[in-house]
Amino acid sequence: MNKVYSLALIASLIMGATSCKAESTEPTELADLIMTNAVIYGHKSADTLAVYDGNIIYIGNENGVNSYRNAQTQMMDLEHAFVMPGFIDNHNHVFEAASSAGGNCELNMDASLAEQVPYLKACRKQANDNEWVMGYGFSIDAVLNEQNDSTPLEVIDRIFPDHPVVIMEQTSHSMWVNSQALRLAGITKDSIEPQGGKILKDEETGELNGILFDNAGDLVMEMAWNSLENLFDASYMGLISGLEEAAAHGITTIGDGRLYWKRGWYEVWRSAEKNDDLTARVSLRPWIYPTDSMAAQLKYLKTIHSSDKSGLLLVDQVKMYSDGIFINGTAKLLKPYIDTYIADEPLGINYIAPQQMPIWLDQLNQIGFGAHIHAIGDGAIRESLNAVEYVRSKGVNRPYTLTHVELVNPQDVPRFAKLDVTADFQVGSDYVVHHDHSWAEPFLGEKRSSLLMSLKAIFDTGANVTLSSDWNVHNINPLVGIANSIKMGTTGLPDIDTAIDAYTINAAASLGISDITGSIEVDKSADFAIIDSDITQLAVEEIVYAEVIMTLLQGKTVFDAEDH
Repeated sequence: MNKVYSLALIASLIMGATSCKAESTEPTELADLIMTNAVIYGHKSADTLAVYDGNIIYIGNENGVNSYRNAQTQMMDLEHAFVMPGFIDNHNHVFEAASSAGGNCELNMDASLAEQVPYLKACRKQANDNEWVMGYGFSIDAVLNEQNDSTPLEVIDRIFPDHPVVIMEQTSHSMWVNSQALRLAGITKDSIEPQGGKILKDEETGELNGILFDNAGDLVMEMAWNSLENLFDASYMGLISGLEEAAAHGITTIGDGRLYWKRGWYEVWRSAEKNDDLTARVSLRPWIYPTDSMAAQLKYLKTIHSSDKSGLLLVDQVKMYSDGIFINGTAKLLKPYIDTYIADEPLGINYIAPQQMPIWLDQLNQIGFGAHIHAIGDGAIRESLNAVEYVRSKGVNRPYTLTHVELVNPQDVPRFAKLDVTADFQVGSDYVVHHDHSWAEPFLGEKRSSLLMSLKAIFDTGANVTLSSDWNVHNINPLVGIANSIKMGTTGLPDIDTAIDAYTINAAASLGISDITGSIEVDKSADFAIIDSDITQLAVEEIVYAEVIMTLLQGKTVFDAEDH
């Protein structure tokens, strides 16, 4: 690999310099920043970029840039580093992924129910009186294993008889809670299950077993989160940590995974903007609460809507869930599960009922919102496409995206392109790369499992395909997703350029901002990921070892490897 061992950041005074200009007329702006000696993605014959007021004003050769600079222009010699558009992570939980607000009780993802006891006891020692214990890290198949002598509720109650406890499974689609948490949430074995949620019970006794799926668990976690005394400060610190991690990986624009606005998250984002602490452009996606009234939510959403592309915070898409996930049995299917934890819901569940989703999209459009829709099962994907088809038939042309898109019925594959719906994929796992979905066969069977995660099928129709991380479910590094999408072979993306597009300009289109970012063009925002190697020339196995050495947002450095 061609490595760059240092960056020279040179502020020079150029007096009386003359050179051949790129244009026959004098430039209207003088550059704030000129980067030379670069390998520029999409511009093979160019080696120089000039930036003014956060936008690109020149792409060409060094001998044509002299007329754009004066004594105040900052000069940067990139020493043959690779400059590409800043990555756009279309689905990233940056707010919560690095936050301590979600708790510090960490369990073991690989441990059985009995093996979790020492971890729970360690959490008990750290617990403060009269406060919720919040944490993460367990495997649903381990805590619900039929060989267990006790239920998850019995195990956690022995260790936490007094503190309310909620522990999130890594996917965030199930929560392990104790009796105190259930009591505070008003959940009993006779409770009516909330829309989009399941309250699990012991099959033999009918008593609660301490596991809540999807929205039933979300409601308890929200109660715990809002109980924090230092809620704002903890949330703010977590957000800044997440943004720093994103900048270190060349990410200049983020599609927010979900904005839980009833937890005060919107106010935290606005404070970060006011304090000039944002290091990425962010499309905030307010969460649609399945159990709250549509009218009340629309009223609130209207007050925070913003489509001002000159700022760093956009609020013109919502995040809504159509269904859950396969391992819970909560992803919505067209045909029943072979095996499921929720036998009373053989097709899975909906967060937003299919008859309600077209109404939601129509009403949201009227106040300026598109939607980023979680849809995993083939039933949820069809229902979501039907909802988009309804608003498209009314002339609505806003961006709509389905994210995860794990199982698509072949009949629905062409509909993404036909309806101008983006398909957003996360391919950060090894099993996805090797198309080894044997984990899903007990739930779906061999035939349906073989259809999982086929990027190529949708890409070949001409639909807009994006890649994203879903951090911290998967690795935040865009280079992992880019490499993996190519390694997938016959089910993945065809080449490096297509994969780069999926993490840049295609993602910009999904966010409705392809006119200002996503590619290196004159008049677009100077959002760059500067990498030590030209990843278009690397073997696919080497791509993940390339290193981001600098990240620029609107022409300002938000990450410099030399400072770390």
